[in-house]
Amino acid sequence: MIERQEAAKPWLAAYPPGVPAAIAVEELGTLVDMFETSTRRFADRTAVICFGSGLTYAALGGMARALAAWLQGQGVGKGDRVAIMMPNVPAYPVALFGVLLAGGTVVNVNPLYTPRELTAQLNDSGARILIVLENFAHTVATALPGLSLDRVLVAGPGDGLGPKGALVNLAARHLKKAVPAYRLPAGLSHRFTAALKAGRSLPFRGVAVHQSDLAFLQYTGGTTGVAKAAMLSHGNVVANVVQSQTWLRALDDAVPRTMVTALPLYHIFALTCCFLFFVRAGGTCLLIPNPRDADGFIKTLSRHSFTHMSGVNTLFNLLNNHPRFGTVDFSKLDYVVAGGMAVQRAVATRWKEITGAAIIEGYGLSETSPVVCVNPAGLREWTGTIGYPVPSTEVSIRDARGTPLPYGEPGELCVRGPQVMQGYWNRPDETAKAMTADGFFRTGDVAVMEANGEVRIVDRMKDMILVSGFNVYPNEVEDVLALHPGILECAVVGAPCAETGEMVVAHVVAKDPALTVEAIRIHARAQLTGYKVPRQVVIRESLPKTNVGKVLRRALRADDPAA
Repeated sequence: MIERQEAAKPWLAAYPPGVPAAIAVEELGTLVDMFETSTRRFADRTAVICFGSGLTYAALGGMARALAAWLQGQGVGKGDRVAIMMPNVPAYPVALFGVLLAGGTVVNVNPLYTPRELTAQLNDSGARILIVLENFAHTVATALPGLSLDRVLVAGPGDGLGPKGALVNLAARHLKKAVPAYRLPAGLSHRFTAALKAGRSLPFRGVAVHQSDLAFLQYTGGTTGVAKAAMLSHGNVVANVVQSQTWLRALDDAVPRTMVTALPLYHIFALTCCFLFFVRAGGTCLLIPNPRDADGFIKTLSRHSFTHMSGVNTLFNLLNNHPRFGTVDFSKLDYVVAGGMAVQRAVATRWKEITGAAIIEGYGLSETSPVVCVNPAGLREWTGTIGYPVPSTEVSIRDARGTPLPYGEPGELCVRGPQVMQGYWNRPDETAKAMTADGFFRTGDVAVMEANGEVRIVDRMKDMILVSGFNVYPNEVEDVLALHPGILECAVVGAPCAETGEMVVAHVVAKDPALTVEAIRIHARAQLTGYKVPRQVVIRESLPKTNVGKVLRRALRADDPAA
């Protein structure tokens, strides 16, 4: 008889000692409760470091309350949406908690959006106030005729850091490329610092926020189709913070920790797993405003002591290939967490050689706040899996009809737990399609669960390539190609083929200028069965990526010469 997944939750037997099967979600309160507790308990600790200066929890709390009072003075009430369009600068955490304290819902916006993308997101969310870093205010100015905004708050990169911050702002404004010219109507536009100053003299009215209230409209789906907003409640996000802390056994807040936060905070991975995770534990976020500046990134790492890092495969690969990365002091590095996309074996191996720390890979989505599965803390080697479901989480691998599959058989990964979203904003049909009849969220990812509950991601269902009836998963081919010493980065997509239905196409960025297409194919043939070997290889200067560093396979398919 074939053994199928059942309610026994086999992963529980693999839990590390001291990790419970479930957490008491109803006892956790809200993000507002969490923030106010931390600002009291850890008042003198450093909450954020950026541009060489720190911001204490007491200072962060004071500024957030001042901004909340100003927002309330502008008519922001419970449930009103306020958009934040910033990279990792000190004003972001101030804005985030200012909105939540005022009872509002945060709409995170990618600052690299075009005016068309910005207009679509703000109008869909119904946000009436936008807080934007001045470096991107020109986009707002262009989009303004199509927007219905009551106020635009414009922040400088150094806002919140006092005199040092003023110098940072001055330097940024002298770099024309950093702050393009823009013009916003005087009655609409306000400076972020002026709002904080005004808010300090205004009364702040505490709002009764509940776990069921929306904390974030987190837009997702931009890499696969039309973006839609996952509705994440206070309960969803707080539960996921505690699920993650419980699993990684990071509940002891007696010892301050520092997380290198290079992924943008407007992305759910960094928001929950870096920032909110560390706020609850009284830790410090070392903010990296521009991780693509590898020289500046490594200079920052060399100047600060840190205990934790997070990232995606492309970020780790970028650092691995920097000539000065090995000079950074990793002696206090406790653990490194990866998510967002599959980590390649070659990248994980090189990372361990340089830093001495194994990458702990996990898995999540915007719709799950985001963490679903993580490998245990303290791993000595990268596993190539996403580990086990975190406490209070159920995972089921199902076929197209929604039937649970036997262990070891690939199918769609489905999730049920307190971190799963409330649904898609204003899209009941999309919400219905994303949920099973018994309340599981359908992730769209192909995964395999072993008999011990360990989960391995195979690939995105939409990215699977069908060659003569055989399934080819791009992640597997990419993992093999990345082992070639002459390849810096690679991505694999499918393209139409008259003979086989689809064929495998590899897009490669060369590390070695002498790399040839034939050398790549020879390498692939040595490790892959014939139908998986790329039929076409395109050597290019770069790969299209999201601002988080995820490769946009959709863009590659659109540009493919065989398509």
